[in-house]
Amino acid sequence: MSSAAKPPDVTEQAVAEFAQVSSTDRIATVAQALERNGIEAFVVNSGDEARQTVASLIPHGAEVFNNTSRTLESIGVADDIERSGRYEPLRLRLFQMDREMQAREMRILAAAPDYVVGSVHAVTDGGSLLIASASGSQLGPIVSGAEHVIFVIGGQKIVVDIDTGIRRIFEYAFPLEDRRARDAYGVASGVNNILISNRAVAAERITAILVHEALGF
Repeated sequence: MSSAAKPPDVTEQAVAEFAQVSSTDRIATVAQALERNGIEAFVVNSGDEARQTVASLIPHGAEVFNNTSRTLESIGVADDIERSGRYEPLRLRLFQMDREMQAREMRILAAAPDYVVGSVHAVTDGGSLLIASASGSQLGPIVSGAEHVIFVIGGQKIVVDIDTGIRRIFEYAFPLEDRRARDAYGVASGVNNILISNRAVAAERITAILVHEALGF
């Protein structure tokens, strides 16, 4: 999700509106909306089940890029991709490459992986997905570059509509992500790019796993 000025802390009102896990019925309704929009949807009860579902969707030996995500880190999917030995983890390969000498090769490698795995910052009742990014680097593969895209989405990320999703990004997700980035990297984050995906054109390309737990921001 850069801005030197530190964003305000998350308010109690934002927590009340954006941090609560939606009801079983609402999550089921959102799953149906995603399916109507061409996005395959799974509903699971826990982060552990989401982790198992991700593993079932990615064949051994596949080239996988895992976006930076508190959700993936918290349920062990990031470790599965990078350290299990089951996949070809692109993030680790890119870290080992020379940014000056291999810049073009790095861009090409990151642009079109077999699988991208990540999360979103909001999903609407109508089945639209919203993702904020500071650099925008992960958005191109999500839109069209990657052959397959898998999202793990905590049940607290459901919002009424796109306008509310944008508010969730600025009022809730961004302050938390900025704090994380400053602590982890010593740099600020920023809502410099927002991707809104209303429908998947290519069949069976995007999968969303909705979880009956609060995961990530």
